[in-house]
Amino acid sequence: MKNGFRQSMAWLHTWCGLTCGWLLCAIMLTGTLSVFREPITRWMQARPTVQAAPADMAQPLEQALRHLAQQAPDARLWRIEFPLHEGDALQLLWRSGRVNGQAALHPVTGAALPQPWGRATEGGRHFMSFHYLLHAGLPGYWLVGWVSMCMLVALVSGVVVHRRIFLDFFTFRPGKGQRSWLDAHNATAVTTLPFLFMIVYTGLFIFYTSYMPWPLRTVYGADGQAYTRFQGELLHQAAEPPDRARSGEPAALVPLAPLLAQARALLGQSARALVVEQPGDRNATVRVLGRVDDDEHPSRSILNPAGSVAFDGVTGAMLQLQRHDADAAFATEQVHGVMESLHFARFGGWTMRWLYFISGLVGTVMVTTGTVLFAVKRRQKSGHEFGAATAAVYRGIEALGVASVAGICVACIAYFHANRLLPVDLDGRVQWEIRAFLWVWLATLVHAALRPTPRAWVEQLGAAAVLCLALPWLNAATTGQHLLAYALAADWQRMSVELVALGLGLALAAAAWRTQRGWRAKPVAAPRRQAASGVGA
Repeated sequence: MKNGFRQSMAWLHTWCGLTCGWLLCAIMLTGTLSVFREPITRWMQARPTVQAAPADMAQPLEQALRHLAQQAPDARLWRIEFPLHEGDALQLLWRSGRVNGQAALHPVTGAALPQPWGRATEGGRHFMSFHYLLHAGLPGYWLVGWVSMCMLVALVSGVVVHRRIFLDFFTFRPGKGQRSWLDAHNATAVTTLPFLFMIVYTGLFIFYTSYMPWPLRTVYGADGQAYTRFQGELLHQAAEPPDRARSGEPAALVPLAPLLAQARALLGQSARALVVEQPGDRNATVRVLGRVDDDEHPSRSILNPAGSVAFDGVTGAMLQLQRHDADAAFATEQVHGVMESLHFARFGGWTMRWLYFISGLVGTVMVTTGTVLFAVKRRQKSGHEFGAATAAVYRGIEALGVASVAGICVACIAYFHANRLLPVDLDGRVQWEIRAFLWVWLATLVHAALRPTPRAWVEQLGAAAVLCLALPWLNAATTGQHLLAYALAADWQRMSVELVALGLGLALAAAAWRTQRGWRAKPVAAPRRQAASGVGA
């Protein structure tokens, strides 16, 4: 601390930003895209639209049960997913041992639709999984936690370091090289500061029992499920547990339409799905899963999770009711639900999701400008601190910078293209989409290492722009679906996916043009100037 508190905070801000900056760009961008994971999943499934489902689902429900009884009479579980959007089909799933089956029915006629109905895909869930796991299992989970903690420290120390940060917000000097990058970093940081504090803190809080498990182990012992059972008891309003083993005694299933109506009245929510466990057995259980629709009720409470009701499948008696009581006194167990709602934007409808999306993009720009600015400044101040390997080390840093910023953009949009180009009936299609994302990202790192840094920036930004702008054309060529068809069907979700892709494509094209223009305007004469010009003016 001999250099003073602010100097110490500057050192902390610099090195926290350095150690997490490259990976944080990818984590922030994929997290931002995951805000619209449902529309992305619908677009990638590319399911044709059918006649809208009737208001009374009694007849479609009976048709679904007949189909399940014919196709999977000995299944351990039946699941019926009701249409969530106008034009969706009725989705059926069943599980018999380790074998899973699925089918799609017309919601009005009950006719079986061609299989596969749509494309098998991880959809927007891929971005959410990468956001907190990096597709690397437990090591990736802990790595994301460490990166998040570094970002939280960098945010706090950044506020301390930049005493004039709010004044600098109104000062932007374009065309001034590093000064412009610093102005952009400060402006985007101030714009998204409350959002970034909230999103990082809630992200860490959600997994606090995994990052710091010792308090729970002290209270509940070594039983890892004890805390989960305790939480369940707080919500369950009926004593008998719904998980019942198969008895071996055959019994007819109770009519499900009255149970569906009763569940809707108890939950105050429409039904998202109906699950029959152990069908055809004396111990059959019927679960009705509720649906929370933020889009229709954006002003609802921030803490209003979907509930569920479990019934005896033979007698129709209610076994379990799980719902949130909005009038109940605030309890500590509700804090976790509030944090999840804040982090995942489960409130406020589409207005709030767009606000999260835009804030996430601006926050990603903040991380990007800080990372690039640091790399340029360190290269200019290089004193051969790595000896003979100094040039190679900084060359590797520059390649990592290109791949972590421009390369992740290429990989993300390539994931959408892989969805349209891979054969529909390909085995393991979901895994091949994710592999395409990872391989393309790795290819961008190799490309950045082989090409001069200025050219690598321009080429990768340009490639991302071309892929974004070509996405609507590729969709029309491979599925016959296009923007006009989405507009005529009032399918605003899938239409928005392509419009956002076009908008991001134009922004990336402008960034590539700006980078190339700055590079050509400042011909390099030394390695230090080459590093500075590689990011544009």
